[in-house]
Amino acid sequence: MGRRRAGSGGPAQTRAGGGRQLRAAPSTASGGAQGPAGLRRLPDAPMKLIVPKQHSFPWFGMDIGGTLVKLVYFEPKDITAEEEQEEVENLKSIRKYLTSNTAYGKTGIRDVHLELKNLTMCGRKGNLHFIRFPSCAMHRFIQMGSEKNFSSLHTTLCATGGGAYKFEEDFRTIADLQLHKLDELDCLIQGLLYVDSVGFNGQPECYYFENPTDPEQCQKKPYCLDNPYPMLLVNIGSGVSILAVYSKDNYKRVTGSSFGHMMSKEKRDSISKEDLARATLVTITNNIGSIARMCALNENIDKVVFVGNFLRINMISMKVLAYAMDYWSKGQLKALFLEHEGYFGAVGALLELLKMTDDQ
Repeated sequence: MGRRRAGSGGPAQTRAGGGRQLRAAPSTASGGAQGPAGLRRLPDAPMKLIVPKQHSFPWFGMDIGGTLVKLVYFEPKDITAEEEQEEVENLKSIRKYLTSNTAYGKTGIRDVHLELKNLTMCGRKGNLHFIRFPSCAMHRFIQMGSEKNFSSLHTTLCATGGGAYKFEEDFRTIADLQLHKLDELDCLIQGLLYVDSVGFNGQPECYYFENPTDPEQCQKKPYCLDNPYPMLLVNIGSGVSILAVYSKDNYKRVTGSSFGHMMSKEKRDSISKEDLARATLVTITNNIGSIARMCALNENIDKVVFVGNFLRINMISMKVLAYAMDYWSKGQLKALFLEHEGYFGAVGALLELLKMTDDQ
């Protein structure tokens, strides 16, 4: 049976105009009115303006995987002079630390080339930053949150991935933060659809490789994913999850697997580590392509999209997947890829944060 999320609002909607909405408090006629016993009331006070509560910054979404933590951060670029004056120091400190660095410690990286600029989210204009670090460094991240007194700004963080359960107690006891744990596959799909809808700074998010079976003629080409359904979504991280997606709220997990190892010690010892790594990579990727093609055939789906951090800076695997899909389907299926590869779960968590705040 497919999964269907009842009542899902999908990605957070942009408010028209991007400004604050003002409502007038009820008032009587400007000339005043007769009070009890014929006494004349003074004219009403000036019209009172009620400003709806804004989402409090900072805005984060996290995907805590088994190998890598993915973090997205929305940097507001439309802060007014009044807001800047009222901003507390630790909020300024967090924004400056995240946006003025491209590396954090020895292992944290901000993928500057993936930054989405001039986005409008919940009526605010800004840039979306993409940050990653190994899951083994999570305790240092939690400690930093404690040192920067993050809990004075937020008491809850939206997070997905297995690590949201693994590190939940550490967040609570060390940083005084609660993790709002979200479904990994829901976040993946919602984040993917949102990023594809806004595009990649004026360019398409989705692409494919033309002539994948000809190394000399193989070229990267943009692909329009405006009508994505149904699609087969292949998420390749520490393992592989294959989903048949029929709408933003309706999908099912078709199959999944984990990566294996070469079993023959003699064969392993007879070749170089580089050749072994490449052979293993090609074997795994070929298998994934073959399985994805069979799943697409069984589900009668002609769009196959590959995502996940396994593909990050991994041109070999992407071209092998493109080749495998083209070969096994006799040219009937394209392997589709997305620029932001492994960050969609974190984007989905951010969207859920904004949606939660809207609902409240």
